[in-house]
Amino acid sequence: MLAVAAPAMAQPAPPIDTTVCKAEEDALEQDIDIARSKGQMLRRRQLAEELAALHARCQAVAPVQSRAARVEKLEQEIRELRTALGRAEEQLRQLKQGGS
Repeated sequence: MLAVAAPAMAQPAPPIDTTVCKAEEDALEQDIDIARSKGQMLRRRQLAEELAALHARCQAVAPVQSRAARVEKLEQEIRELRTALGRAEEQLRQLKQGGS
């Protein structure tokens, strides 16, 4: 069985979106509260373990994702600025042609 698990561990984990992490965290916390209110202590402990594993998984990729998110945001801003610059250059050309 260990031989079967080893190749699976060698594969990189898919990227985790921080919004997905937050949504899963919220859902688990709500389930923990429900289990606690119903006196389901075993279920509550299982959910708490899942929450701890989720925190570990999300914190491990958070710096990479936040950097990737910053890069994506800057690239988007550059695209928007280039578009605005193109419009401004076109307006300038039209003004120069009409003013001559």
